[in-house]
Amino acid sequence: MRLRLFQVDAFTRRVFGGNPAAVVPLERWLDDATLQGIATENNLAETAFFVGGAGDYHIRWMTPATEVDLCGHATLASGWVVFHVLEPGRTRVTFQSRSGLLGVTAEGDLLVLDFPSRAPEPDPMALPTLAEALGRKPEAVLHSRDYLAVFATEDDVRALKPDMTKVAALDRMAVIATAAGRDCDFVSRFFAPAVGIPEDPVTGSAHSTLVPYWSGRLGKKDLFARQVSARGGELVCEDRGERVRIAGRAVRYLEGTIEV
Repeated sequence: MRLRLFQVDAFTRRVFGGNPAAVVPLERWLDDATLQGIATENNLAETAFFVGGAGDYHIRWMTPATEVDLCGHATLASGWVVFHVLEPGRTRVTFQSRSGLLGVTAEGDLLVLDFPSRAPEPDPMALPTLAEALGRKPEAVLHSRDYLAVFATEDDVRALKPDMTKVAALDRMAVIATAAGRDCDFVSRFFAPAVGIPEDPVTGSAHSTLVPYWSGRLGKKDLFARQVSARGGELVCEDRGERVRIAGRAVRYLEGTIEV
């Protein structure tokens, strides 16, 4: 069997920036073991698989280790593939997912994700554990799907050298580290070794939590964010209450064929 494969760098203007995602359009769903085998072989943070057409698809995401409930950069990359390859001229696509209905809209050179908001709740009891795992004490800890560790400065976030074994042992999927930014509203990093991603370069789904947190803290709806991983990425965000808009650019790196 031959399958098309695209690798798209998301949340960046240039190849080798942002977060690389594999995108595999399917005519029908394959068994889970085959999907996971492809994602493991790709060895990227996420591989997106989708089925459908005419702007309406069902999407799933897998890391090299497991399936996840929400992924931003691979959804952005999937939208890019639909708009530029599968359905040229289309400017909006919807994806049914484990996290509900998601949208991607092309607005000029920006691709805009319509994602659920996941506002975090304070979790002060987790602060000592997070401080030990991250190697630096945050000012506050909150949680949604993931832990949110809030630091005093951007330099604190950039300097983190987590103990990945301890991060993987936490009772949440991942840890988001964040602080106010020097030349943006906020910065972040994302650590998810428990699902095979020691550090994710740019994490759209984390901004489902970051946007409502920083919108409330800064008292503004429109936010510009940077993920300060080694590759780095930029995100243009908007808090819309129960939904968030997360926008960025994307570029194709690779197109090929999988044989399974």
